[in-house]
Amino acid sequence: MNLVYVAFRGHFSDSPRAIYEQLLTRGTNATHTWLSAPHTQATFPDDVATVTFGSPESIAALEGADVVVSNDHIPLDWEKRPGTTYLQTWHGTMLKRIHNDVLWAPEGRLAYLDQDIARWDLLLSPNAVSTERLRRAFGYTGPIHETGLPRNDLLNSPERDEVRAATRADLGIGDDQKVVLYTPTWRDDLVFNKTGPLDFEFAIDIDEFTARLGDDHVLLLRLHNMVMDRLEVVDGSPVRDVCSHPDIRDLYLAADLMVTDYSSTMFDFAITGKPMLFLAYDLEYFRDELRGFYFDLAEVAPTPLMRTSKELVDAIADIATIAAQNADRYARFRQTFCHLEDGGATARVLDLLFPTDPTLEGDDHHAES
Repeated sequence: MNLVYVAFRGHFSDSPRAIYEQLLTRGTNATHTWLSAPHTQATFPDDVATVTFGSPESIAALEGADVVVSNDHIPLDWEKRPGTTYLQTWHGTMLKRIHNDVLWAPEGRLAYLDQDIARWDLLLSPNAVSTERLRRAFGYTGPIHETGLPRNDLLNSPERDEVRAATRADLGIGDDQKVVLYTPTWRDDLVFNKTGPLDFEFAIDIDEFTARLGDDHVLLLRLHNMVMDRLEVVDGSPVRDVCSHPDIRDLYLAADLMVTDYSSTMFDFAITGKPMLFLAYDLEYFRDELRGFYFDLAEVAPTPLMRTSKELVDAIADIATIAAQNADRYARFRQTFCHLEDGGATARVLDLLFPTDPTLEGDDHHAES
C-alpha cells in the first residue's frame, strides 16, 4: 500500500504527521512518501522518504497513491486514479470565512481549488459546530466525520510534559521564563495585493514589551505559513523566530500563554487550558471588509479583545487575574470547540481509513454527518 502525505505544501507537520507516526507505531506494511519543499527539507527526519512539492516526482507519487492524506488543498494538476482514497483533514476550526464564504478572493483561485475538492473522499471536522460550515463553504457532498484533529492528540498525551521541556531547552528558554506564543493570522490584501516588502504587520510594540516585562518573558513569533518567509527579527530582542519549527503543537506545550488575533490556533491552544489573549487591532476591517467571520469573536472569545499593544502588555503582566476573571468564558469556549479533543482522534481516523485491517485496530467510536 502506498500512502502519500501533504501538509501545507511541503511541511512535516499537522494531522498528516500524526497519522503517519501512528501508522509507524502500529507497524503497518506500507510505503510512505511525503511531499516536501526546499525550505522545509531539513525539518524532515532522515529516514522519511520525500519528493519535492510540485515536481514531476510529486505528481507521480500522488497519481500512484492508494491513500493521500492532506491538511490543505493540493494546488497541483494530478489525476486521482480509481481506488485511491483522498483524506482531507483540513487544518483547524474556522473563525475566518473560507473558500466560497470569503468576502473576496483572487480571480480564478476558488475555481481552481474546486478541482482539488472534487477529489476528496473523506473530510474531517474538528467539532460539531464546524461540520456544516465546512460542507457549505467547500460545496462538499461527501462524508464528513467529526473526529477531532489528529494533530492535537499530543496535547492530551502522557508525553506532553517531556515535549514541553525538550522544546524549551531547544529554544534556550529557562525554567523561570514565561513564554508568550504569538500566532497572528495572515491578511489576504497584504499577500495577494502586496505593494511593499512585507506581507504582515507586527502589532506588538517590542520596546514596550521589553520595558514592562523584562528578561522574564520571551515572545515566540509564529507567523502563518502563507507569510512566514518574510520575517525579520532584530538580534537582542525578546522575540524568537519559531516559524521554521517543524510543528506548532510543540510550541503550544512550550508556551505559558498565547496571543493571537483571528487565527485558528485559538481552538487548538484551548485544549491545553492555558491562558489566551487577543490583539484585534484591525477587527472591523478584517471582519467586515477583508475576510468575514462565522461568529462574533468578541462574544465567544475566552477573554476580552484588545486593540492596542499597551493593553496587551498590561494584560500579559496581569494574566493570572484576567484568567481567573474569565474562567467561565474559557470553559464555554472549550466545551464548544474542543469537545472531541480527547487524545483519540488519530485512532478514530485510522478506523475510517482502514476499517477492516486487524493491524490497524483503534477506538471504534466516531460521529459521521
